[in-house]
Formats: sequence, structure tokens, C-alpha cells
Amino acid sequence: MIKKLIIFDCDGTLVDSQHLIVSAMNSAFEAENLVPPSREETLAIVGLSLPQAFHKIASGYSLEIQKQLSEHYKAAYRIFISMPEQTEPLYAGISTLIKQLHASGYTLGVATGKSRMGLMRVLKDHALTDYFSTLQTADDAQSKPHPEMLERAARETGFTTNDIIMIGDTTFDIQMARNANSQAIGVTWGYHSKAQLLHAGAHSIAHSMQELSQILNQDT
Repeated sequence: MIKKLIIFDCDGTLVDSQHLIVSAMNSAFEAENLVPPSREETLAIVGLSLPQAFHKIASGYSLEIQKQLSEHYKAAYRIFISMPEQTEPLYAGISTLIKQLHASGYTLGVATGKSRMGLMRVLKDHALTDYFSTLQTADDAQSKPHPEMLERAARETGFTTNDIIMIGDTTFDIQMARNANSQAIGVTWGYHSKAQLLHAGAHSIAHSMQELSQILNQDT
């Protein structure tokens, strides 16, 4: 058995949710009669659990307002995701890569700032549920970049955090991996730039699924 646990982030790594995230964020601020953040500001906090995300993006407002914004966001997201025309599409090639890694004997997992319900919906919609042995969400552990998600994933699967390869598109993913003493691979098809990912400490950068596959074959 290959002694590596490969953990994927979800939003910005497996699926492109930016249109839903931005729409829900705008609705949340509008519900409080506040000016919404820019698209860039919203995408900059993708990956954090909601309390941390709103503490960051609404730092000029009270904790009570931040809490209200979080509740508005969750309500708006639930409405948007229920619309037939609204989807969280997989990035091209990610399904094939996951299936190839699984067939090759790798243990796979997800670590995400989504709720468990939100993650399960994504995996079910794309028929990927059976490929992952451990799922870590905002409901289970402290927000990224705290290493708890990776620590829990390691315990659940019998690995150590040193055996983990974390794949993500944000600095929060990279920082979490470094905090857990895990390998960190940044991907550039998501929401943070190559420069940001490298500055956060990414060991490798993948610009495509082919590059990601090549890096994994080298590292495992």
C-alpha cells in the first residue's frame, strides 16, 4: 500500500463555486443594507470557515453584524444552490484524476471550509462520494489554516500528517499543510495567485491537471 494520503480542498480546487459565493456574499451584505465587498475581496477569503471569513471581510463591523452576515450568507447560498441553473461544476479533468489516483491505491480525502452538508451535496452531485476515505469540514474542525483538519484526517486513516499531500488553491490550504508538516501543492485554476501560493510556502505549483498528476507521481 502506498504510504501517502492525498487531501483535496473543495471550492476552487475540485469545483468552481465562485459565482455562487459572490452572489451569496452580495446578498448577505445587501440584507444588512451594507455595501458588498468586491469580487476580489470575496474570493480572497474562500476556504475559511464562515465565522473566520466574515471576521476578515467584515472586520469594520461588530461581531453581531458579522454573525448576521454569516446567517444571511448561508440562507442565500441555500436558495441559489437550489436553483436548477446554479451549479458547482467540477474543474475539467479533476474527476478523471481522482478516479485514477483511487484506482492506483492512494487514500484520498477532502478538507474544506464548506459545511458537511454542502460537501456531501457536491460529492453526490458529481458521483465522487465513494472515492474519499476521510472528509473534513467546517462542522468538524477548526478553520484553515489551523492544522486540525489534516490531523483528524491522518487519525481517521492511519497515516501521520507527514504522510499527507495537501492540494489547494488558496494560501489557507498551503498554510494549513505547512502547519501540519505536510506536503503542500498549490493549484492556479482557483482563487489565489501563484505568487500568493508560493509566498504561503507551497512546495510545488500545478497550472493544469496534467502538471498536478506529474507532481503527484514524483512525490508519491
